[in-house]
Amino acid sequence: MKRVAVLRGGPSKEYPVSMETGKAVLAALEQLQYAHKDVVITRQGEWLDNGKTRRPEQALEGIDVVFIALHGEYGEDGQVQRLLERLYIPFTGSRSMPSAIAFNKELTKQTLREHGVRFPRHAKVTRETQDSFLANLDNLFEEVGESIFIKPVASGSSVGAAYAPTKERVLELVPTLLEEYEQLLLEEFILGKEATVGVLNDFRGEALYALPVIEVVPPRKDVFYSYENKYDGTTDHVCPGRFTYAEKRELEALAKAAHHALGCDQYSRSDFMVRNGEVYFLETNTLPGFTSQSNFPIAAKAVGLEFPQLVQHLIETARV
Repeated sequence: MKRVAVLRGGPSKEYPVSMETGKAVLAALEQLQYAHKDVVITRQGEWLDNGKTRRPEQALEGIDVVFIALHGEYGEDGQVQRLLERLYIPFTGSRSMPSAIAFNKELTKQTLREHGVRFPRHAKVTRETQDSFLANLDNLFEEVGESIFIKPVASGSSVGAAYAPTKERVLELVPTLLEEYEQLLLEEFILGKEATVGVLNDFRGEALYALPVIEVVPPRKDVFYSYENKYDGTTDHVCPGRFTYAEKRELEALAKAAHHALGCDQYSRSDFMVRNGEVYFLETNTLPGFTSQSNFPIAAKAVGLEFPQLVQHLIETARV
C-alpha cells in the first residue's frame, strides 16, 4: 500500500484551516490503514517532520504520494506543486501552472472569458494605480455599479474580501487593503443566491463528474460568505441547492468548463452567484476546504462517496 505524506499548515493566513484539513485527512488515512506521516509547514515556511526541521526532500524521502492539505499562498498558488514536480513525487490536486492561474482571479477571468462564462462587472486597482483610480472613482461606479465587492486578486477563503456599499467605504477600504495586498478586484456586488459546485476527475466512468450543487446560505446578519462565517458554523449548506433544474444544469456545466479550461486535475470547486436566473462565475478553488464538514466532501457524501473513500480516490489517482 502507498506511503502518504500529508502537507498541512503553511505561511498563509489560512494556516488554521489547513491544519484542520490535514487533521481530517490524517484520520481518514488511519481508518484506511495507509502508511502515512504528518508534515507540518510552519508559518515561517519551515518543514517539520516529527517535530524536526527538515529539507523538503528529506521530509518526503520514501513517500509515494503527497496529499496537499494546504490552502492559500504557497499551497494553492503553484509553489509547492512546482517543488513536488521537481522532486518527481506524485501529489493530489492540480499541477503548478493551473494552480497559479486559478489562484489569480484576474488570470482566471482572462482564461474563461472565451468560454461563454458570465462574470460580475469588475475593475482592477494596484498600489501603483490607486491614486489615479481613487481620484476618478465615479468612473468605477459607472462601469461596475453602485454597490461594490472588493477582493484581493490572489487570495482564498474570502480572506481580505469586503463589501463596500458606498463611495466613502471604497475610499476607506482600498488604501487599507492595498497596504497588505498588491492588487485588488472591485466587482459588481451580485445580490442573489450563492452556489458552489465540485468537480471530480475519473469518477463513475466520467472524466469530469459534477457533484450536486450546494446552496450556500450565510447568516442573515452577514452580507456575504465571509472567512468568519465559513468556519464558525453559522452558514447553512443546502445540498442539493434550491435552484431550478435549468440553473443546476448550467452551474454544473460551467463548473466542468472552468475545471477543464483552467487545466485543473483531480478535483476543484467553483463558486457562483445566481440572480434572476442568470449565473455569474466568481472563482475556482483548486484546493477547496477538505474537512468532513466542508462543501466538497458534503457534496461527495450526497452521491454516496464517504470522506475516507474520497481521500482514497484522490490518493490512488494522484500523479506527478
